[in-house]
Amino acid sequence: MANELILIVEDNPKNLKLVRDTLQVKGYQTIEAETGEEGVQLARERRPALILMDIQLPGMSGIEALRELRADPTTQRVPRVRGEKSGQPYHAGRGRSSADHGTSLRHPR
Repeated sequence: MANELILIVEDNPKNLKLVRDTLQVKGYQTIEAETGEEGVQLARERRPALILMDIQLPGMSGIEALRELRADPTTQRVPRVRGEKSGQPYHAGRGRSSADHGTSLRHPR
């Protein structure tokens, strides 16, 4: 999967930098959005291989953005990882509700 495009939707500059730098060092290309609306637009325009979505975003929440992406035939099959507030798990999903997927990754501390 290296060299593939990953969309990071994160409004916290420090978290965004950490995730972006880690992915780029591993050879991934990244694009970033700070709001749910921007994330949905970029996902539709650029069709990333993976979407990393924060849940607590200004404007449209990450939950609402993921609902829009799941409802859109062009983005519904893109794997998604949703992040929650610090100390809470990340949930991975593909083509269905990420909360129902049953896979979680621990938030880095």
